[in-house]
Amino acid sequence: MKYEKLGRGNYYHIFNRGNNSENIFIEEMNYPYFLELMKKYIVPVADVFSYCLLKNHFHLLVKIKENDKTISKSFSNFFNSYSKSINKKYNRKGSLFTDRFKRIRVNDEEYLKKLIVYINLNPIYHQFVNSLKEYKHSSYLSLISNKKTLLKREEVIGLFDNKENFVFHLIEKKLDFDERLKELILE
Repeated sequence: MKYEKLGRGNYYHIFNRGNNSENIFIEEMNYPYFLELMKKYIVPVADVFSYCLLKNHFHLLVKIKENDKTISKSFSNFFNSYSKSINKKYNRKGSLFTDRFKRIRVNDEEYLKKLIVYINLNPIYHQFVNSLKEYKHSSYLSLISNKKTLLKREEVIGLFDNKENFVFHLIEKKLDFDERLKELILE
C-alpha cells in the first residue's frame, strides 16, 4: 500500500490498531504514556485537533506544521517508541500495530467537522461509555474545558462557532455518517 506523504499545512486523520486486533493499551498507565510520547514527538511537527485512544486502536486529527523529512521520522519515532516500551514492559515480541500508521488527508471543512465529531464519539460508538463525560482518553473533556491544553481548542470550537454548538453536535446531533467516515470504522 502506498502512503500519502504528510505535507505542511494539511490536516490528516491518523489511525491504527493493534496487530490481530490485540490491545495496544493494556493498563490505565499506558494512555497517559502514549500522550506524553505524542507531546514529545508529534506536537513539535503537528498541531493536534482531536484524539481518541481505545483499547485496541487510536485516532488522531492533526495539522502538519513543517514540510521536511522530520515529519515522517517524528511519527515513526513516536509509534516505535511506544511499541518498544509496551513490548518490553509486557514481555511481548513482534509488531504492536497492524501496519504502518494510516493517514487520510482532510480536504474540506465539512469533512473536518464530521471527523472531529467521529473521533470524539468513538468511545460511545464502541460502547465503552454511555456519556462522553465518562471517558477520559479522548480529547472531548479537554476541548470543553478551560484548562490549559496542547490541543488546538479554539480552532476546533471555532469550527462549530462556539462551545455550546460543539457539544450539541456531539451530544444531541451525534453523527451523520457519510461514506468517507464509514470506511474509517475500525472493527
